[in-house]
Amino acid sequence: MRGHDRINTCLPEELIVEIFRRLDSKPSRDACSLVCKRWLALERLTRTTLRVGATGSPDLFVKLLSRRFLNVRNVHIDERLNISLPVQLGRRRGNSRGNSHNTVPSLQLHDTEKNGPEDVGFESCSLSDAGLIALGEGFQKLEKLSLIWCSNVSSAGLISLAKECTFLRYLDLQGCYVGDQGLAAVGQSCKQLEDLNLRFCEGLTDTGLVELALGCGKSLKALGIAACAKITDVSLEAVGLHCKSLETLSLDSEFMHNKGVLAVAQGCPSLRVLKLQCINVTDDALKAVGTSCLSLEILALYSFQRFTDKGLRAIGNGCKKLTDLTLSDCYFLSDKGLEAIATGCKELTHLEVNGCHNIGTLGLEFIGKSCPRLTELALLYCQRIGNHALLEIGRGCKFLQALDLVDCSSIGDEAIFNIARGCTNLKKLHIRRCYEIGNKGIIAVGENCKSLTDLSLRFCDRVGDEALVAIGECSSLQYLNVSGCHQIGDAGIIAIARGCPQLTYLDVSVLQNLGDMAMAELGEGCPNLKDIVLSHCRQITDVGLSHLVKNCTLLESCHMVYCPGISSSGVATVVSSCPNIKKLLVEKWKVSQRTKRRAGSIISYLCVDL
Repeated sequence: MRGHDRINTCLPEELIVEIFRRLDSKPSRDACSLVCKRWLALERLTRTTLRVGATGSPDLFVKLLSRRFLNVRNVHIDERLNISLPVQLGRRRGNSRGNSHNTVPSLQLHDTEKNGPEDVGFESCSLSDAGLIALGEGFQKLEKLSLIWCSNVSSAGLISLAKECTFLRYLDLQGCYVGDQGLAAVGQSCKQLEDLNLRFCEGLTDTGLVELALGCGKSLKALGIAACAKITDVSLEAVGLHCKSLETLSLDSEFMHNKGVLAVAQGCPSLRVLKLQCINVTDDALKAVGTSCLSLEILALYSFQRFTDKGLRAIGNGCKKLTDLTLSDCYFLSDKGLEAIATGCKELTHLEVNGCHNIGTLGLEFIGKSCPRLTELALLYCQRIGNHALLEIGRGCKFLQALDLVDCSSIGDEAIFNIARGCTNLKKLHIRRCYEIGNKGIIAVGENCKSLTDLSLRFCDRVGDEALVAIGECSSLQYLNVSGCHQIGDAGIIAIARGCPQLTYLDVSVLQNLGDMAMAELGEGCPNLKDIVLSHCRQITDVGLSHLVKNCTLLESCHMVYCPGISSSGVATVVSSCPNIKKLLVEKWKVSQRTKRRAGSIISYLCVDL
């Protein structure tokens, strides 16, 4: 504009802020904030979400952010995320007389000693109560807060935050050692709370949860409890009595019995989602769910050891709206239980059977015959389910879009062939260690499922190049994992490179016959590739790698450990040719000092000894 600002002089602040809100990515907003001081200030007003690591100096960081971003509604703090904050809270240089009340603390790019009273309470290397106090004082419009594994916070900090953030709707305290007083304060002050996660909150007892239910039970819609040894059926009885609008309950406890689940089932008629991992719950609890929770849509049962087909029959008889069912390690369920679900729950769209060793082919046949709306099916460690089960799925479930098979030794090519012929809308197919599945079944998938975008064939020894040539006809393929498929070589991957230009992820690890020719074809045919795994590919050399990265400039992640043909020169080529690279996994000795300097902070896990 040659020195003339034709935007700031014409556009009001409200319009510029609205433009910033419509930007589709954080990097775009960050770039706009660097244009001028006015845009920096206005862009800060559009930020509604902050994500902060809880190691380093999170207390200080929270205070700094609260002074800069005034309209934040959502804050996510995770102690598993690291922040390197080489700064201390300092004062802006310049005139400090007379205008001290307008002085905004600024980030100083050097370490300093304590600068005064403002630094008191901000010395911890993980989030503490001081950080929670600053959070409450700085973000009083807060609606959503996640504190993940912030083990240094206590009831004192939570009490202060609850008093300030009365608009809080979502609270995740996973792994926080808060006590009953803090949870009671949340119930007393946060009357709009809808979603509460208490997973691994070991400091809580029934007292705290009962007080919370008394305080804000009317608004609570979702509750998660796991590994809270001091929370018993007493808490769930309070939930059933006071939380009439509860829609989601996730419960993982060795100390809960029928009494608590019965109270929730009878007191929360709006329950839509129920996830239980409770070894002491029996059929009686599921009968109550089937009788009272007629709006139930999602049911997940994990590691149930004391209930049988009777409980599942009650669900099938009462929960006619059930759409999503997960059965994991439920050893006493049989085909009869699955028959009851198939007969009663005609709206079923998602089914996962994991490690239920008494469920066999007959149970899945009932699903295929009675659940035409099924779109996702996962069978994991189901040794007794054979080909004929998937024959019925292929015949009856024409809308199936995702199929996941893991260690199903009785399922082979015939099953996959029938799925491919009947379920032509299939978009995702994941198969792992199903050794009876070979070229015939996968060829049928390539010939019939033209909408396939996600294919994983890990350690399927009988799948070779012929199968991938057929898959190469699926031009919409974006994700491919053929790790450990030893019969696949250059021909198969070349077919993928020539036929699947939208490919973004590729795992060809442990393919001993794959060489440089395939890498060159990938470089030419798959310019959108972002992630590639080449580890344990002994035939790939620096030459093939250079051809790959020449045109795959969007590459963000590359794993290539134990590739003897790739040297430090190849590693340097990846670093210099891929401006978007974020992670490069390689042996430490293959990284030269020059490459280290050039990579800087762009690459994570650059030097890894494996």
